[in-house]
Amino acid sequence: MNRNIKAHLALLLTTLIFGIHYSIGKSLMPVPFQPMQLMFLRSLGAVLLFWVFQQWFIQEKVARKDLLMLALCGFFGFAANQALFYQGLNLTTPVDASIIHVMNPIFVLIFASILIHEKITFVKVIGIVLGAIGAFILILYGKMMNMSTNSFAGDILVMFNMLCYAMYLVLMKPMVGKYNSMTVLKWVSFFGFLFILPFSVKGITELHLASISVNAWLGVGYVVVFNTFIAYLLINFALKTVEASMVSFYTYLQPVIASVMSVSLGTEAITFPKIISAFLIFGGVFLVSRVKKNSSVRVKAGAGKE
Repeated sequence: MNRNIKAHLALLLTTLIFGIHYSIGKSLMPVPFQPMQLMFLRSLGAVLLFWVFQQWFIQEKVARKDLLMLALCGFFGFAANQALFYQGLNLTTPVDASIIHVMNPIFVLIFASILIHEKITFVKVIGIVLGAIGAFILILYGKMMNMSTNSFAGDILVMFNMLCYAMYLVLMKPMVGKYNSMTVLKWVSFFGFLFILPFSVKGITELHLASISVNAWLGVGYVVVFNTFIAYLLINFALKTVEASMVSFYTYLQPVIASVMSVSLGTEAITFPKIISAFLIFGGVFLVSRVKKNSSVRVKAGAGKE
């Protein structure tokens, strides 16, 4: 199978995992877990999984000069990103959070052009605009936005979470091109855990384990294993092949997947606006992906002429 196709399949699976996580994460807060308690469990679980699997399967060391960059990735991608997301999701709704995340590709494109010199093309901008329009039509169609004070505060936190995640994707791009994904995530999760530890210790000591149900622990298991371990591995795998802006663009597909799941469960019906939204989103993905493919062809053609 073509490596580019594998990268897009990895991103589709990641999008599905993230889309489900909105509801699961929300159901775990504020009972039985406070945001920082859930953040601690997620970070600790991620560190253990990445370190154990890296030691078993990948014998690779990183250069000292790259540890600072990996620490920055740990701060933006694990500590700040995830802490802000859970604090924000605790106050706002999954719908509001997904609306804000729609803007993620725009910031990734800006950061990528400044920091790692990804080229901004007219076609790529058109693709991002199409995806944004499709996502907003789909999300806003039901008019289910919560404009309360708490929701507004949560929206602001999710906005900063989105900015941190955009920065993480851009900073990770050079690292995944240099090291194995498991090695990179071993260090990124470790540094992220160190950053989050001082702010979560007090909360974790107040956790009443006896009051937590089996279903809640299963939810935590999903957050750690699927939403962190598997999803971050898939993202890093995709970053080896596609641009950071392409990875972030899959944020637009989360509302589509949520709608498909709702229809399959019989809670919603397929409507004309949803069909239009799906075409716009997938059309945008095609345009952004097509830019990358054409660029690769041009590079190969140029190399053959030398």
